[in-house]
Amino acid sequence: MADDAEVWKPKFNPWAIAVVVALAAFMEVLDTSIANVALPHLAGDLGASNDESTWVLTSYLVSNAIVLPITGWLASAFGRKRFFMVCIFLFTLTSLLCGIAPSLPLLVLFRVIQGAGGGGLQPMAQAILADTFPPQKRGLAFALYGITAVTAPTVGPTLGGWLTDNYSWRWIFYINLPVGILTLFLVLRLVEDPPWFRNRTAGVRVDYIGIALLALGVGALQVLLDKGQEDDWFGSQFIVTLAMLSATGFLCLILWEWRQANPVVDVRMFRNFNFAISNLMMFSLGVLLFASLVMMPQFLQTLMGYTAQNAGLVLSGASLVILLEMPIVGQLTTKIPAKYIMAFGWLCLAGGMFYSTRRMDLLMSFGSASSLRITQAFGLGFLFVPISLGAYVGIEPQKANTVAGLINFMRNIGSSVGTSMVTTLLARRSQFHQSMMAYHTTNYDAPFVNQFNGLSAQLVHAGATIPDAQVQASARAYQAMQVQSATLAYVDTFMVLAVAAIAMFALSFLVKSNDPAAGGAVAVE
Repeated sequence: MADDAEVWKPKFNPWAIAVVVALAAFMEVLDTSIANVALPHLAGDLGASNDESTWVLTSYLVSNAIVLPITGWLASAFGRKRFFMVCIFLFTLTSLLCGIAPSLPLLVLFRVIQGAGGGGLQPMAQAILADTFPPQKRGLAFALYGITAVTAPTVGPTLGGWLTDNYSWRWIFYINLPVGILTLFLVLRLVEDPPWFRNRTAGVRVDYIGIALLALGVGALQVLLDKGQEDDWFGSQFIVTLAMLSATGFLCLILWEWRQANPVVDVRMFRNFNFAISNLMMFSLGVLLFASLVMMPQFLQTLMGYTAQNAGLVLSGASLVILLEMPIVGQLTTKIPAKYIMAFGWLCLAGGMFYSTRRMDLLMSFGSASSLRITQAFGLGFLFVPISLGAYVGIEPQKANTVAGLINFMRNIGSSVGTSMVTTLLARRSQFHQSMMAYHTTNYDAPFVNQFNGLSAQLVHAGATIPDAQVQASARAYQAMQVQSATLAYVDTFMVLAVAAIAMFALSFLVKSNDPAAGGAVAVE
C-alpha cells in the first residue's frame, strides 16, 4: 500500500483538479459568512424576530462542525470521491431549497442539511490535494486552497450585502447553484480515488455512540459560543447547562474513541506532537482571522459611520495582498522548513495587531483604514500553508482524510471562539472604560465642567435656551464618552490578539522541521 502511494498519479492535470476542488471549498467557506448581513432583511420577509433569524447562522455552524471531524471516517466508509460528490449535491440542492423557503423553520431545517453537506467540502478538498500532488509540491497546492479559506470570509459579507441590497436575500443561496452544478460535473470527470481507497472491500461499522457524543459536544459548544454574550455567559443557567453538556460530551468522546478499532474521530492521532501542535495553531489562526475580520468592519460601521459596502471595500485590499502572498508562500515551502515560515507569519500578525493599538482612532481616513487592515492581515498569508504542511509531517497517506477533517474542524471552532471572544471583550472592556470615565464626568472635575460649560455656551449662542442647551450638552457628553470607551475597548482587544500571536510565535520553534524537498518527511536537524 505504501508503494502504491509512491507511484500513484492522477490521470488528469493535478492543477485542473486543484482548481475544481478549491472552487467547491470556496463555495462552502463563502456561505459561512455571506448570510450575516442579510439577517435583518430575512427576518422581515419571513416574519421573524432578529433573535430568531440568528438560528439561520447557528444551525448551519452546528451541523457543519459536527460533520467536519468525522469526514475521514465517512470517506473511508463510502469512498472519498463518492462522499465528496454527495456533499456537493446536498449543498447545492439545499441552497435551492433555502432560497425558496417560505418560512423560518423550513429555512433553518434546510440550513442544517446544507451545513452537513458543506462540512465535507473543505476537508475532502484538502485531502484530495494532499494525495494529488507529491509531498514536495504539496505546499503549492495548499496555497491555492488557502486562498479560499482566508479570502472567502472577507468576500462573503460584501457580496451578501450587495446581493441583498440590489436583488433579494434569497440570491445569497441561489448564487451557489451554477457553481455547485459545474463543480459536481467536473469532480465526476476529473477526480479519482487513490489505490488505497479503491481497493477497500471491507465494510466499516457505524459507531453510533461516537457520533452521538460528538454531536452533543460540538452542538452544545456552538450554541454556547453563539448565545453566550447575549445571555451573559455563566450568569445564565442555559449557558451553564450547555457548558456542562459540551464538556461531558467531549470527555466521553475521547475516552470512547480511544478504545475503538475504527473510531469516527481518530483521537489517537493527537499523540503525534506535530499534528497536535499544528491543530492548536490552526485553532489560533481561526481565532485571530475571524476576530480581526469581525472587529474592523464593526469599528468602521458603528463608530465611523461607514456603510457595509464601504467597510467591505476596506477589507478588500487585505484580501488582495493575501491573494498575492499565497503563491509566494507555496514556493517558499519547497525551500524553507515550514516552522520558520509560520514563525515569521505569527510575528507579522503580532506586529499588525500591536500596530492597530497605536493607529486605530476615529479620525483615520479610508486609505489609512485600508492600510491598517493590510497590516493586520499581512501575516495570515504566511500561516495557513505551513501549518497545514506541519500537520501532515510523519502521517501516512491513508490518514490524509482524517488530518484534513480534524485540522479544518479546529479552524472552524477557532472562528466561532474568535467571533464570540471579541464580541464579549468589546462589550466588557467598553463597560470598564465607561465606568472609569464616569468618575471624571462630575461637577467636581474642573476640566469636564469647563468643557461642559463651553459646549452649553455654544449651544445657547446657536439659539438653544439655557435648559435645552444643558440637556443637549449632557447628551453629547454621554455620547462622546460611549464612543471613546468603545474605541479603547477595540484597542484593548487588539492587544489581546497581539499577545496570542506572540505565544504562537514562540510555539512555532517546537514544531519538527519538515524536509522541504520531501514534504511530509521530518528533516534531520
